[in-house]
Amino acid sequence: MTSLPQFQDYPTHAAQLIDAAVAAVNPATAVKRHLKRNGRTLIIGHETFELNADRRVFLISVGKAAVPMALAAAEILDDTLTNAILVAKKTDRDWGQEIESAPSLIHPSAFQLFQSGHPLPNEESVRAGTAVGDLLTQTTTNDIVLFLISGGASALLAQPLVPLDDWQRLTDALLASGCAIHELNCVRRQLDGVKGGGLARAAAPAACASLILSDVIGNPLAAIGSGPTVFTDETPADALAVLTRYEIERRLETAVWERITAALHTTPDTETNPAPPRNQHLIIGDVGQAAAAALTKAAQLGFLAQILTTHLEGEAREVGKIAAALAKDAPAGRCLILGGETTVTLRGTGRGGRNQELALAAALALEGWPNRVILSFATDGEDGPTDAAGGIATGETTSLAAACHLNPAAYLDNNDSYAFFQQLEAGTKTEAETEMGSESHHICIGSTGTNVNDLLIILNYPKTM
Repeated sequence: MTSLPQFQDYPTHAAQLIDAAVAAVNPATAVKRHLKRNGRTLIIGHETFELNADRRVFLISVGKAAVPMALAAAEILDDTLTNAILVAKKTDRDWGQEIESAPSLIHPSAFQLFQSGHPLPNEESVRAGTAVGDLLTQTTTNDIVLFLISGGASALLAQPLVPLDDWQRLTDALLASGCAIHELNCVRRQLDGVKGGGLARAAAPAACASLILSDVIGNPLAAIGSGPTVFTDETPADALAVLTRYEIERRLETAVWERITAALHTTPDTETNPAPPRNQHLIIGDVGQAAAAALTKAAQLGFLAQILTTHLEGEAREVGKIAAALAKDAPAGRCLILGGETTVTLRGTGRGGRNQELALAAALALEGWPNRVILSFATDGEDGPTDAAGGIATGETTSLAAACHLNPAAYLDNNDSYAFFQQLEAGTKTEAETEMGSESHHICIGSTGTNVNDLLIILNYPKTM
């Protein structure tokens, strides 16, 4: 019989729940579930392709999980792989070394790696877009192009229809506006040649198949990576409506705004390069899988666990208040799991991310309520422009902050959740805890190599006797 979980063990429980969730959406495992080879027959989802001597296979892998997804695919494709381009986020992981040392690669020289900027596209993003475009011009009717797409692809691969500096300023303004991800991607699809089906169109007349690790709520194909292989009926007017709704003109210099609106009124000619005859899309991993794994682990830890939603959205600080309300009402011994992705409207000058801001807001609302824990984290291990994945709040967080001479409300007002949790961690750790590397307030797990939205987990521990 599983013993009742105890509040003092919450740092360990949090770590186990996070590990279980991330492991469940391992990108290599996900690829291998949907890509198989039987001799000279390649099976992608429900479609089969005979790998005859005249058929070439091209691989384009883009996103935060680009490298592990590509290596898994290369292991299956083996000597049938002709060329591959990988576009990953530049992190503290040595992606180049991981490729060179991969035992599955028959010819690593066929792999071309780009490490681009995120969340803002950079020069490498554009270079990657050019390289992918050049490779896809080589395809013929008999070829196969396998696209592996994961979160972050929108920024990592770019072919903007405006100067890069303008594109960066626009992206930055949209990210700071509090707009939803589907609205941001609507603008991206109208102003970037590789998005909104651009890659599939470039790959025609070859057959295309996309294995997609979703980082968008509800898994809408056109929104994941801004749909590089997915065609939509959107128009420049739809993108302009988003820019108007969030008053983006006020956030940009006049000349920048004028170039952007001019580009939106210039529709590229797509008739000369029609869609490929075969264009399959498969979702191979999403936040639902991560939530289900956390559910199983919570039950093993002795909690009565429940998934409330995998469609969580809203302003991070407001969702933090809702999380605290749920924690207050949850029966003892209950674990509540929510998946999705919130947004932050920048008001201050601090650093942070949506998960840390959510946790900080939850800490303020949960003040004085014992035995409750709220953790919010990004499955990619990166919350905003920081090295943290998220934060943990308890009913004691604000009193611990006061003992460290920290004012949590002031940090929240300044969108400075990263500094708050960083300083709280430093101020409350004992020397022994520091040596063990325990994290009880700040969630720092490093780049995970996967990305399927965020998880919000609420734990209500039984009262201690």
